[in-house]
Amino acid sequence: MPDVLVLGGTGEARAVAASLVDGSVDLVSSLAGRVKDPRLPVGEVRIGGFGGREGLADYLRGNGVRVVVDATHPFAARITPNAVAACSDAGVAYLRLARPAWEPGPSDRWVRVPDIDAAATVVAARGGRVFLTTGRQDVSAFAGTDDVWFLIRVVDAPDTELPPHHQILRSRGPYTVESERELLEHHAIDLLVTKNSGGPLTSAKLRAAAERGIEVVVVDRPKEPPSIDARSTAEDAAEWVRAQLRAR
Repeated sequence: MPDVLVLGGTGEARAVAASLVDGSVDLVSSLAGRVKDPRLPVGEVRIGGFGGREGLADYLRGNGVRVVVDATHPFAARITPNAVAACSDAGVAYLRLARPAWEPGPSDRWVRVPDIDAAATVVAARGGRVFLTTGRQDVSAFAGTDDVWFLIRVVDAPDTELPPHHQILRSRGPYTVESERELLEHHAIDLLVTKNSGGPLTSAKLRAAAERGIEVVVVDRPKEPPSIDARSTAEDAAEWVRAQLRAR
């Protein structure tokens, strides 16, 4: 029965699991199962959903979990509110581990939008050759854009409707500025579309775009529940977890 449940699927989740799985902490990492061949953390892994707030609360109670670290992706909008509520229901300590968002620099040309539909509207008005890096679940938002060519980079191939003019590039980071620069040049990209995921894993595309003067449509993060305890590094999160376990 685990002391700690890490809601994962991110590099931060793998890092915090590696910090805690040292023989003194019983830990389970949970992955949603949306990627066919995910990078697995060390230690025990659970794959699949819980069934919303009630299902997660039942899992926490039934397994005697004492601490939850929510290290899910910043755009996994449903799990964080459910996790906050489930931990409250079950009397379990909750921590949000979220990487800092990207911020534009002096040479960046950002167009910030609140959601993926707004990004699709900007792309339709702008036109051109677009590098789409928002993930396979959001590709369908651009399916009705007829006069734009898309380079669509994903880990797994999309299974939804696609825009009529596109090329699929299956790839997984991390990426270098040099490789991103070459990609933009080779495909004559003049617009980049990304979510503000933050972190270093995929940030090289922003620098490469800035170097070439390419506009970037940046989808802002969804709002998270207010007043939750949060950390921005795996090291700080692991220290918090150990303190919670000592106190409990």
